[in-house]
Amino acid sequence: MLFMTLFLLLLIVAVTAVFIITYNKLVVLRNRVKNAWSQIDVQLKRRYDLIPNLVEVAKRYMAHEKDTLEAVIKARMQAINVSAEDIKAKAQAENFLSQTLRSLFAVSENYPDLKADRQMMQLHEELVSTENRIAFARQFYNDEATLFNTHLQQFPTNIIGDMLAFKSFDLFEAEEKAKEAVKVDFS
Repeated sequence: MLFMTLFLLLLIVAVTAVFIITYNKLVVLRNRVKNAWSQIDVQLKRRYDLIPNLVEVAKRYMAHEKDTLEAVIKARMQAINVSAEDIKAKAQAENFLSQTLRSLFAVSENYPDLKADRQMMQLHEELVSTENRIAFARQFYNDEATLFNTHLQQFPTNIIGDMLAFKSFDLFEAEEKAKEAVKVDFS
């Protein structure tokens, strides 16, 4: 009887320890994913801040390209207004914004004075740098989300995660068209 009581007590302690360790691991991993997402968000906001300046400089030279400029502003507003919690919708909005920026840069090729504008060249450098930072932040986020999702799917974490309503994270993926780097040549 004493042996059985001791065995049950040890079993309860072991199950409790596994539960606590698993819960704490999930919390740590979830917080790492949230931190990784915040790094993407910072870079996206930086890009949003650059776009109005880019459009203003382009307006000076591209009077006949009003539709292109308006599309960029509209895409920027759509991307800003998408909830950061909805990773898939955010990725779609960002992909659309990247496509409109590509079209702006493609049209700008027809304006040699715009390509030579010092402010435009500086904005181009900042945008390229920001796009690189977004790519690195996206990779970091996807790595952290994959680590969390993998851990959440493993036994016994999957049982504890379900009990505590932990949800997997979507990856922040670029569409096939958006995977191509924005090609801009203002030289």
